[in-house]
Amino acid sequence: MNEDLPAAADWADEVQRLLLHGRDREAAEFAARHLQGDSVTTTAYIEGDQPMGPVEQLEELGPLLGQVASQLTPADLDAPTPCSDFAVRGVLGHMIGGATQFAAAFRGTTPAEVPADVADKPDVVDRAGAALGDLIAAISAPGALDKTVAAPFGDMPGEAFARFVVLDGLVHGWDIATSTGQVYDPSDQLVAEVEAFARQTIADEMRDGDTFAAEMTAPAGASPMERLAAFTGRTVA
Repeated sequence: MNEDLPAAADWADEVQRLLLHGRDREAAEFAARHLQGDSVTTTAYIEGDQPMGPVEQLEELGPLLGQVASQLTPADLDAPTPCSDFAVRGVLGHMIGGATQFAAAFRGTTPAEVPADVADKPDVVDRAGAALGDLIAAISAPGALDKTVAAPFGDMPGEAFARFVVLDGLVHGWDIATSTGQVYDPSDQLVAEVEAFARQTIADEMRDGDTFAAEMTAPAGASPMERLAAFTGRTVA
């Protein structure tokens, strides 16, 4: 781990201090430095595996999410999920909005308008697939990871933000699969690398019940994916 970077709680406190003093850009750069430093170093401990870059992670995650979406039925869309108060359609709508905004951030363009009622559209599953495909294309474009991206929570390096996108997508895929009784089986390496990133990125101050909820305890015998879900605030049965 980068010794120049403070512990999670300490860096979050420093970001808050800078914001209170009106030093917004400095706060964003400080947070980005924390994220970039951790995202590069935390994957190295996975014994026997070459660490995956964010594009490689997305290449595995994309088909996994596509498989989950392809098995959804109209009746599944109103099933409750472990993600706060969202039903499946709500998670899909949330993913559409996020993917649209994130893709534009990587391209440096204005995001397309997403209908407020997108979650209630009859083609919400297809819309989610298209939005996620476009996001993967934006992140995979030459030079995208080398840019400074205007993320929703401040400017940050493209590589760090891409890893955050993978974390978000991996856990939301679990939300949908779990609520609809589907098998969800990302590789152990992908889950381990995403969990490493999450554990060194998510500070207590970020657990506001919206971005992340309080960490939950995974039951004995939980899978690596279930442990990651519990860390991000999901209740795992």
